[in-house]
Amino acid sequence: MNEFVFLYRGGERPKSPGESQQVMQKWLAWFKELADQGHVVDRGQPLERDGGKVVGPGKSVTDGPFAEVKDLVGGYTLVKASDVSQAAEFAKGCPILERGGLVEIRPVMRLDM
Repeated sequence: MNEFVFLYRGGERPKSPGESQQVMQKWLAWFKELADQGHVVDRGQPLERDGGKVVGPGKSVTDGPFAEVKDLVGGYTLVKASDVSQAAEFAKGCPILERGGLVEIRPVMRLDM
């Protein structure tokens, strides 16, 4: 099995506490399904949209990230799959897709030391 990271981008935020609860239940059910099949390595965490920093050339530190909301990484999950096609099939069940977001799937490069 190979490891892949799911990066969650964009997606409309819930507008009420009730809607937040419904959305969270969908995420938890999706994670549980993947975990029960042995595919979740690390469920990950959502990321705050504000309050970060960017370190750039010359080691300069600025506020950020500043990007279009659709481009911001809102969270991540580390999964196991046989290949990127299988990982993409798993991602099709992600609740962010129902809210206009997307899942970027990236293979994890192993650096055996």
